[in-house]
Amino acid sequence: MPPAKKRTRSYDPAKIRAAVLAQFGNVRRAVQGLDDAQLALPTRLGDWTVRELAAHVTMAVETVSRNLERDEPAKAELALLDWPFATAGRAGDIADGTRDLAAANPDLDALYARTEERLRQSLAHAPGDRLLAARTGAMTLADYLVTRTVELVVHTDDLNAAVPGLGIPQDRQALAACTRLLADALAAKAPGGSTEVRVPPYAVVQCIEGPRHTRGTPPNVVETDPLTWIRLATGRTTWADAVSEAQVSASGERADLGALLPLLS
Repeated sequence: MPPAKKRTRSYDPAKIRAAVLAQFGNVRRAVQGLDDAQLALPTRLGDWTVRELAAHVTMAVETVSRNLERDEPAKAELALLDWPFATAGRAGDIADGTRDLAAANPDLDALYARTEERLRQSLAHAPGDRLLAARTGAMTLADYLVTRTVELVVHTDDLNAAVPGLGIPQDRQALAACTRLLADALAAKAPGGSTEVRVPPYAVVQCIEGPRHTRGTPPNVVETDPLTWIRLATGRTTWADAVSEAQVSASGERADLGALLPLLS
């Protein structure tokens, strides 16, 4: 008997909208308190400074408002699970745009205030099934907002890594959505049922071809925490480092995910 087809995960649109606004607000409040020396610190994102990374966060959110202002596409081109694999080719354009945005907006709080107000106004009456002409491909607003939780959670972690003691909190709903989307992307990249990947308390997925377990403890299990999983999926840390530092537990001959990561680069 063929395995049952997995259902696509659904997300509560109201909770995702609230999560995007909440996490953007968390970052905005933290950036308000940064001085010039902190804004000049390097980040783990190539040659970006903290100032440029902070500006990029607004750019990632502003795309919602900008895409809602554009004409609606005739049809969807991208499903939510396609998005993680459609981002790789845009790194150069994003880097150039980020540097230009940071240079043109020395007052970061004004940039954040303007971006947040536009986002709130844009979302006030836009239905979740409204199609957006995103650069990665046309997709629904509801799906696109889930991708914004990835941008916000990942770059919140980048900012916390760059500025000692910054400690920007992660909104629980945003962290959950980000974790689940990246876990589901792994399952889509390596379909199968031989390995169970656990990221408590938010996600459990099965992946990788091989003997499928039906009951009891699976023979191949990977378990880690949400932020470590997100760092692995986005290339912030390597599989080998995470295992050697006991940030990941992996048991079984099919429990090595090193060849499948990162999912985003």
